[in-house]
Amino acid sequence: MTSPGSELETLPAEKAAPAPIAGRSPTQLAVTRFRKDRLSMISFTVVAVYLMAGIAAPFLVHFGVLDPTTFHQDKLDPSNGGLPIGAFGGISWSHPLGLEPGTGRDVLSRVWYGITFSLTIALSATLVAMIIGTVLGIISGYTGGWTDSIIGRGIDLTLSFPSTLMLLALSGPAVQVLEDWGVPAGDVSNGLYVMLVLGLFGWPYVARLIRGQVLSIREREFIDAAILLGASRRRLYFKEILPNLWAPLLVTFTLTMPTYISAEAALSFLGVGIKPPTPTLGNILKGSISYSSADFLFFFIPAFLIMIIVVSFNLLGDGMGDALDPKSGR
Repeated sequence: MTSPGSELETLPAEKAAPAPIAGRSPTQLAVTRFRKDRLSMISFTVVAVYLMAGIAAPFLVHFGVLDPTTFHQDKLDPSNGGLPIGAFGGISWSHPLGLEPGTGRDVLSRVWYGITFSLTIALSATLVAMIIGTVLGIISGYTGGWTDSIIGRGIDLTLSFPSTLMLLALSGPAVQVLEDWGVPAGDVSNGLYVMLVLGLFGWPYVARLIRGQVLSIREREFIDAAILLGASRRRLYFKEILPNLWAPLLVTFTLTMPTYISAEAALSFLGVGIKPPTPTLGNILKGSISYSSADFLFFFIPAFLIMIIVVSFNLLGDGMGDALDPKSGR
């Protein structure tokens, strides 16, 4: 018969300490949820490639890797309406996507270089809309009263204008005004006009979203604490409230970018914006319409690229929204 003391002696003298539980921040949890979504990761990869291609294109043109302006008339067939010689629009090792009918310019170089200008306009317009909408949304949501009413009526008034018709109608006079103010004529003034008008007509959507978020944030305890400590309005707006809006702002940014990419393409198609020979995805698509039957590949490439970019940005925005929402069941 063994004593209780002998049984205790058979137990290990020391047990291994349990591994500490590592806490994760909300950002780390959101990144983990986002990385588990395969469709979101594919969209993120496509968007990243698009951004890097747009940034790299001017350097590649400068060093001669891309050549979007040289004509190759010797590779066109005058008896066939100026179509490229060879199958699939003149595809070859030196011209992987073929040649532009009528001019003989390299399609790959023009499409790649056009990404830069389309990206610049869309990104600039998105930043204008986001900045104006965020500032006015914060002021409107926090201040309330007459300030909220005035900003709200400004939002309603801006949304009541038919933005596409305004863009078309004001194109000539507005570009002339920009040139009179010292903006260089041509691509710079045309691109700046499209960027400004898209941004100035796009801010109400951002302001409405931010106002709704601020109505909830302004009731939090840390806002009351900042007020008791004597924080100024400027600090409340941009030091206390703005950092708590990064999640909706990030999602809104990724959903606004594709809207402006397709808007730039549509406006270039309608003759507003950067004009050829400077390429954008929109004016390349416009120029390819005449050859949609004779050289379908030349028409398909810019249309397919615009579609892929817009869909990828939208899917990326949806994926970020799901990842940043802990209650999402996706």
